[in-house]
Amino acid sequence: MRLLIRAALLSLIALSLLPSCAIIGPGERGVKRTLGDLDDVVHAPGVVWFNFFITSVVRLPVRSQNLEVHLPLPSREGLTVKSEISILYRIKPEAVPKVLEDIGTDYERSLVLPIFRSAAADISARHNAKDMHSKERSAIEQEIAERMRAELSGRGFEIERVLLKSIVLPPGLSAAIEQKLAAEQEAQRMQYVLDRERREAERRRVEAEGIKDAQLIIDGGLTPMLIQYRSLEAFRELAQSPNAKVIITDGKAPLLLGGVASPAPPAQ
Repeated sequence: MRLLIRAALLSLIALSLLPSCAIIGPGERGVKRTLGDLDDVVHAPGVVWFNFFITSVVRLPVRSQNLEVHLPLPSREGLTVKSEISILYRIKPEAVPKVLEDIGTDYERSLVLPIFRSAAADISARHNAKDMHSKERSAIEQEIAERMRAELSGRGFEIERVLLKSIVLPPGLSAAIEQKLAAEQEAQRMQYVLDRERREAERRRVEAEGIKDAQLIIDGGLTPMLIQYRSLEAFRELAQSPNAKVIITDGKAPLLLGGVASPAPPAQ
């Protein structure tokens, strides 16, 4: 019996001396924990050997993580805006032992989320609700991210970006914004019509001035000698025509310009 007990003890001692291994995957870091104490050495992806009786390997992801949160945000007017927000963050590889010792593996629920909720509520309360649905959105995202960096950088976390993916405004405010946009579009349309009419009026004015100037030039150039010359040209063209014609003159010009009808020849 004593031999069996001794053999069993020897077997346990031998097994305790045998090493075991853990695989750390890509995007992870591992830290050995021996009898509750964390090692300061951070193990990169690969094989880690350890004594499985007294030691274990704790893994944490160090790749970028996407934490999606549905959160009601307060606005400066006192309204509540429903939002869907993504937090892109990662754990600094060298800070894995610190995160495990200070926070543990449930760091999202115990640290990241509370700091995010506080920062988001504080920043959104400084802006109007409509700003979260306009070009001010990127500025709000940046302010929340900067607040989180100030709180989490020294705790071993790196905040990459905060994204306001979806914003649902209160129904009354949404209707007011839509009406405002419709009014702005109508005002732009009317401005376009007025500009078009002004351009058309300017075109007609320029055209009228051109006609007036042309008429003045023509009137100034119609001298008696020019009129007589034009009359002679017309008379010559008529003389060359093979058709029968009657020409009446007043003795001053070859042609009598006017509605004077020639008398009918007397009956024979």
